[in-house]
Amino acid sequence: MPKQAATVHEPARQQASETKLLWILMLGILAPMFDTTITNVAIDTLAREFQSPVSIIQWVMTGYLLALAMVIPVTGWAVERFGGRTMWLFSLSLFFLGSVLCSMAWNLESLIVFRVFQGIGGGLLMPIMQTLAVRASGGQNMGKRMATVSLPALLGPILGPVLGGLIINHLSWRWIFFVNIPLCLVAIVMAWKGLPGEQAGARTLRLDLPGLLLLSPAIVLIIYGLGEVNSSHGFAHMKVLVPLLAGILLLALFTIYALRKGSEALINVMLFKERPLTVSSVLLFLSGLTSYGAMLLLPLYFQQVRGESVLVSGLLLAPQGIGMLLTRSLAGKLTDRIGARPVVLAGTLLTILGTWPLTTLSAETSYYFASAVLILRGAGLGAVFLPVMASAYTGLTPGQIPHASSTTRIMQQIGGAFGVSVIAVILQNQLQSVLPHDPAAMVIAFDHTFMWTIAFSVLGLIPAAYLPRIRRS
Repeated sequence: MPKQAATVHEPARQQASETKLLWILMLGILAPMFDTTITNVAIDTLAREFQSPVSIIQWVMTGYLLALAMVIPVTGWAVERFGGRTMWLFSLSLFFLGSVLCSMAWNLESLIVFRVFQGIGGGLLMPIMQTLAVRASGGQNMGKRMATVSLPALLGPILGPVLGGLIINHLSWRWIFFVNIPLCLVAIVMAWKGLPGEQAGARTLRLDLPGLLLLSPAIVLIIYGLGEVNSSHGFAHMKVLVPLLAGILLLALFTIYALRKGSEALINVMLFKERPLTVSSVLLFLSGLTSYGAMLLLPLYFQQVRGESVLVSGLLLAPQGIGMLLTRSLAGKLTDRIGARPVVLAGTLLTILGTWPLTTLSAETSYYFASAVLILRGAGLGAVFLPVMASAYTGLTPGQIPHASSTTRIMQQIGGAFGVSVIAVILQNQLQSVLPHDPAAMVIAFDHTFMWTIAFSVLGLIPAAYLPRIRRS
């Protein structure tokens, strides 16, 4: 009888343990999620504080993002070699130390260096979180698990700009880094006490150094080149072409090398034989064209056409994040019940429906109408992202999960950078054909650019049709 009772309560205990782990991971990822959006708001203030042009001060953001991208490929090996708990605590500690150093920066050069240091910790955290969450679930109820761990990623764009605006308006710029310190300390203590220990990998598990020397610079060069598109006004400039082509060449060389290396490569490219991971990777890349591109367009519309401040623009973007929160739980449950394909197809159509009214914006469009549209658009985006992430792990073994986490994170980073770059070029070309300081003409430029985001969403319907309908265990 006691054995039977223990068997009955075992699933409940396991579920409680998984829930506890997910909340610990969510707490740890809060600081990096808020940090990016808060720092974005503070760029203009930092430029005045250090008496530096925006072309130089932007390295406070660029250095962080490049460091973040650079360390993603090593995450899979590190988790296998040292264990997830050890790497989570190490990454959190790096981000904490980087935040402390940034708050104490004495000049712009020191701040940029410390931001790179901070970015190394931040870059490790997200793929480690995905790996630990997937392993804890055993591949079951992935939609529900992804809905939980993605909550900080949704709260960051909603609360980050508001919090950043309040800090800049009332406190010193150093407080944009001070706020990370208590969050990190609590997260470290909770992880130390609550995360289960994992067996580290065998001593013979060596780091694939040739693969690292090919893949990490490739990602950095591609993202850097895409980041220069806006300032260079197009893809044809040498500042864009040289790093972009060099990065693509290194990526091609890594692919050839990894195919020969097999499962021992830094990123196991043989996993792309699994259709769910391949399709999910393509969709994550395309999502950069729709989600990140619009995140560039909307603040510019509110500021350049409507004359709003950065803080008000951040508040006006909140409805899209609220829409994503509304469908987060439902999308996760439906993915577990009927599979990713129908949910993503429905979410994409909802995104198109919510984006279409943005192609008819004017200089007098009601903010209530715009907010309602953004809630609808956010609901669609929320119904796309979660099932895609859950589908990426379909059919993978526990040993393949860290590689899949690194792969999906790389595709998100490159896709986001590509989306912002493409939309920036399209908008720039549209604005060049209108009279400066003419709100009506500027609105037409924004309307036409939003049409492109719809086209990219329609393109996403093709790979979405190849997602699994009923998920395999």
